[in-house]
Amino acid sequence: MDTASILQEIDSEISRLEQAKAILSRTAVKRSPGRPKQTQSVIKTVAVEPTKRVMSAEGKARIAAAQKLRWAKSKRAIRKAAKKAVVKSVLTKKASASKAAPSKAI
Repeated sequence: MDTASILQEIDSEISRLEQAKAILSRTAVKRSPGRPKQTQSVIKTVAVEPTKRVMSAEGKARIAAAQKLRWAKSKRAIRKAAKKAVVKSVLTKKASASKAAPSKAI
């Protein structure tokens, strides 16, 4: 082996050891600017898939109860508005009937 290949192997060994140290100490690998050398290995990170969230039965029951209250509130408002409209129309009919009928004076 010639001296150049020995130095290249030593450099690659040093870079692998620095990467191992960085992983163990959880610090970033110090990189020089420019394109990386071919002898350096690239560390690939594996993406972790997020786990599905699971709702408890108690949580589902609370949400269902709250939704039922919202529906009841909206139904009450609709019924109240309909009742108010009926009362108003009856009152306007009575008022218009009393104005239209002339009173007989004896």
